[in-house]
This record gives sequence, C-alpha cells and structure tokens, in this order.
Amino acid sequence: MSAIARTDTSVLGRWWWTVDRWTLVALGALIFCGIILAMAASPGVAARIGAEPYHFVKRQMMILPVAVMLLFACSLATPRQIVRLSVIGLAIFAGLTALTFIGPEIKGARRWVMLPGFQLQPSEFVKPFFAVVAAWLFAAQKINGRFPGYVAAIVLYLAIVAMLVKQPDLGMAVVVSAVWFTQFFLAGLPLWLVGTLGIAGFAGLFGAYLWLPHVTSRINRFLDPGSGDSYQVDRAMEAFLNGGLFGRGPGEGIVKRSIPDAHADFIFAVAGEEFGLIACLLIVALFAFVVLRGFGRALQETNLFVLLASTGLFVQFGLQAIINMGSSLHLMPTKGMTLPFISYGGSSLLALAVGMGMALALTRKRYGLEAMP
Repeated sequence: MSAIARTDTSVLGRWWWTVDRWTLVALGALIFCGIILAMAASPGVAARIGAEPYHFVKRQMMILPVAVMLLFACSLATPRQIVRLSVIGLAIFAGLTALTFIGPEIKGARRWVMLPGFQLQPSEFVKPFFAVVAAWLFAAQKINGRFPGYVAAIVLYLAIVAMLVKQPDLGMAVVVSAVWFTQFFLAGLPLWLVGTLGIAGFAGLFGAYLWLPHVTSRINRFLDPGSGDSYQVDRAMEAFLNGGLFGRGPGEGIVKRSIPDAHADFIFAVAGEEFGLIACLLIVALFAFVVLRGFGRALQETNLFVLLASTGLFVQFGLQAIINMGSSLHLMPTKGMTLPFISYGGSSLLALAVGMGMALALTRKRYGLEAMP
C-alpha cells in the first residue's frame, strides 16, 4: 500500500489516500483480538455440545474473510451509493425480520431465518441500514421543507421497533432507538419534542418491565441477584477476579468452561480471566478510539446527511460494545448482544462489517460533488 502514489487516480488509490487509516488499524486490531479470544473461549463451549474443539473457531474463520471483503467494498462507496444500498438493504432485511415470526423459537425468541448451513439474524442488518436511511430522511427534509422526511422517519422507526419488541429483542430496540434519537436531535429536533420523546422512552422501558416477563426477570436479577438465576454473571465476575492485572495466561482460564455463552455474550469475561485487566483496558481503548475518532471526522463534515449517518453508525458501534461489556461486568442488566468484531456470531460479524464499511466511506475526504448523497 505504501507504494501507491498520491497522484494515483484509480479507485484503490483514491481510497487509500482518503480513508481514515488509523480507524482501519484499530478495527484490524479488534478483529485480531476476536480471533485470539475465539480460540481461547470456544473449545470449552464446543466440548459441552459434543462438537470438535475448534468447531466455532472454524465457522467464524469461514465468515471472517467475507466480512473483511464487505467492509472493504462498502468503504469504497460514495454517499449516494450508500443511500441506495441502505434503502435496498433495509427493505430486504426488514422483510426477512418480519418472516422470523414464523421461524423457529430459540431461547424464547424468534430472531432467525434458517438458511442452508447458516442461521441468519436479519435484524442485525436492519440496524446499520436504518441508521443511514433515517439520516437521509432527516437531511432531505432539512434541504426541502416540503419533503415529509420527519414523518417518514418516525413511521419507519415505529415499524422497526415494533418488530424488534415482538421477537422479542428489547436490547436491539433500545440501540436502534438511541441511534434514531441522536440523529433526530442533531437534525434540529425542537426542545419540547426532545422532552416528549425522552418521557416516551422511559415510559416504554417501564412498560417493558411491567409486561415483558423476560425483561422483568433480568432487571430484578440485576437489582437483586438473589431473586433469580444469575449464574452466568456470577461466573463472569469470578473470571475477572481470577484474572487480576495480567491474567492467568492464554488457555489457562477455568471459568469459561462453565459459562454457556463464553464465546459470545460473555467473551469479555474470558479476556479478563486469561489476559487480565490490562488487556481489557486495551480493548476498551480500541473501541473508544474508533468511536471518538469517528465523531471527530464526522464533525468536520459540512454535509448534513454525512454527519447524521456517520454519527449514527458510530453511536451504534459504541453502544453495542458498552452494552456487552457492561453486562459482563454487572453494570447493567444482562443482554444477549455481541461484542463488535470479537464475539462469535456470523450475522453480527457481517452486519458490523457493512456498518463500519459505510462509516469509513462516509468519513473519507471528499471533494466537490462526490460529497453529495
């Protein structure tokens, strides 16, 4: 790559000299951490289900090259191409999300579409595509006051959240809501409406606590661990305690053998036990770097759509990481959400690659009409 001259006007040449390479390095480091932790956490989970030791590692490594290619391909796109991709992608994956209601129930939820050799969770792809489409709708009304962008964004948001709650997947609904609200606020949401939506959000969460049993159970267990089964969280906290500052060493963790989701929702606990506090802080720093640098690049934009879309994608990325790590550390109620680029999960990995690829594309340096969506 260093041999590419600044005068190179090819697609690859323009990409290399306009993309944020520091963010690329940080994302590459997270992917590398994911490979290491998958090899550390997966064998114990595979043994419990009677599979060969590196069953999950092999499956993840088969999907990883596809994810990297998707990230690269999306990062080459122009804002106009990203809008088109997102509109088409949202239509397809929102439709597939609706089909999950007639699909199989796994762990009390219907979130998957069964494909040959693969379980697809289409709602994972809805998240990044909806963030871009909502940004486009908000920006379109700002440019043309007669375009009903706000109304369309609200209707689309309510439809998507309704499907997520129906699955049920309250955690993803919260992430989608937080991203949408952030974008709406940045687009110039009136203060009275900020307060109204804030109250509506708290009312929705309280209603979920009252009427959704799994939400009630998780919040009660968070507030009072003795009120129900808190086995995985207890083992995760034990793992962090065992790891100390520098960890027990690669492959030396013992708590991962008893955590059912050690390779997915609680992989951060495996990092804590085997590699220690220093490694965990490094992972946190990588996520913080990606998000804060993304915000910094977005704030330099003069195009409202680019600002809203890139901010939404980085908020989504950071919030997902916070929820996963916070759940493992018992700082919030448990939620089955993957740690970006680190946890096992094919749908999550591919969707994150698409989302961060689009974020890299949107934060590239552009000139003239190329910046128009």
